[in-house]
Amino acid sequence: MWKAINGHSMITTQQMEKDPLSGALFLFCNRYRRIMKALYWDWNGFCLWQKKLEKYHFPWPQTEEAAKRISAGELRILLEDVDF
Repeated sequence: MWKAINGHSMITTQQMEKDPLSGALFLFCNRYRRIMKALYWDWNGFCLWQKKLEKYHFPWPQTEEAAKRISAGELRILLEDVDF
């Protein structure tokens, strides 16, 4: 989770095989599920947003397939720290 915009965009391109310039929101979570970062392309540059939980952990999807597509509603629930 020490990576910045360039590192996360490289992960998006190389490991996820997705286009970071597509306008999609890419989520990254650390091993302990306490830090989550969101990377997206705004109309003229990248934005990197981070949220860190001090007491609890994010209810991250359990499988890689479930984590590949999270709906807007599920993202909202995820950010509110409610297990879905």
